[in-house]
Amino acid sequence: MSSVPLKRFYKELPVWIVEDHHDVVCHIYRAIASRHLPSKNIKMVHLDSHPDLLIPVNMSADTVFDKEKLFSELSIENWIMPMVYAGHVSGVAWLHPYWAQQIREGEHRMAVGRDSSTTTIRVTSTDNYFLSDGLYVCEKQLENSKPLRLNVVKVNPVKPGHLSLTEKKTKEDTKRWLAKRRRTECDKAGEASCSEPLSTASNTLQPAEGSNIKEEQWSNGTGLGDDEDEGSTSYVVKRISAFLIETEPYILDIDLDFFSCKNPFKELYTQEEFAILKELYNFTAPSPDADEEELDECVDRRVHQLEDLEAAFADLLEDDGEEMVTRWASNPGMASLAQLVFSLKSRNPCPDYEMVHQAGLTCDSVELPHHISTDEEIDRLISAVQLFLTPLPKPTLITMSRSSLDEYCPVEQVDSVQSRVLAVLEALYGPLDLHKDYENNSTETLDCQPQAS
Repeated sequence: MSSVPLKRFYKELPVWIVEDHHDVVCHIYRAIASRHLPSKNIKMVHLDSHPDLLIPVNMSADTVFDKEKLFSELSIENWIMPMVYAGHVSGVAWLHPYWAQQIREGEHRMAVGRDSSTTTIRVTSTDNYFLSDGLYVCEKQLENSKPLRLNVVKVNPVKPGHLSLTEKKTKEDTKRWLAKRRRTECDKAGEASCSEPLSTASNTLQPAEGSNIKEEQWSNGTGLGDDEDEGSTSYVVKRISAFLIETEPYILDIDLDFFSCKNPFKELYTQEEFAILKELYNFTAPSPDADEEELDECVDRRVHQLEDLEAAFADLLEDDGEEMVTRWASNPGMASLAQLVFSLKSRNPCPDYEMVHQAGLTCDSVELPHHISTDEEIDRLISAVQLFLTPLPKPTLITMSRSSLDEYCPVEQVDSVQSRVLAVLEALYGPLDLHKDYENNSTETLDCQPQAS
């Protein structure tokens, strides 16, 4: 008889809501330790305006096997890849709104492992998202590497509702189409019965923004099944259905800035200062057909550039006098530093140069997304999410990040967005085991035991 413990099931679907996104890792590890999630090859459907797929640049790879140290070194932009290297996560579907374009659309295959020369975690992807942070190495340089399948999938909001004589027919046919898709998925999974809860929001959905589905196609259901326009509901369902296996557990992860997103640095610096930061931190991408030597040179050049900029702002934090500024501005590519310091000090005699450097790191090949949605657009995005989640298997665990204290999700919108998203999740999956972790002001030590592989 096998000594491997049987998989366990939650009576009600747990939803853990945190403030800072990396705080979900502890709850994922606890689900692994309790055997509700497997220790290896977990898949994650990740709704966010940001990929969160960077890596703590100087963190030792072995840190992933010391949970307390790991949790202390994670940040909002780099919490997923350490779980990949630890062997827990092998597939990520990043579902992004149309305003977020940090990684190329489509499927990416890469290896994530320990760089033999630095002992840090690195990846083999040549996408600019990773190259611009100096995270690429060739596969032969990796040790203990793990495969990662990354699917980048755009989500468009549904079109605004239009009153018409066909509205009632559209409602009923849409409901029937969704119910049919849900029954098909349940039959594949071998379930005896399947509940089909739908909120009233799904009854008035229109074709996805930018699609060329005609109204009669939508009303008779053919547009939902056949349309392949990037970002449309059927496009998302097709991509995610190919990514997930009906009976395997997965994590549904939602950052509320998926629905409305700010670049908080835009409120800290002027347009002129941002222009200078873009010049200082500009990333020169390699040619599309770059060979290994060119890629290595690109990464070396970028790493030295970022190290010099970090050192410059660290020195300015101690002494931003004219002599220090002139010395650093004389370095190649840093002439505009003097103009930046002058502008910053004209508004604040003691600038936070560490924050300036953090802002600069967001000004490489693609800026941080910035799109404050109207209330109506939020509703249309939520409706799109409900539509594509309906035919998909039920997740094992839902994690959610508010991202409001750092203002990536506008603080005046976050509570409303959260309540509307939870209403949709409850309509889809029934009663939820809701944990509002962000309301807990005490530092709670959770029994999170990572299963190292």
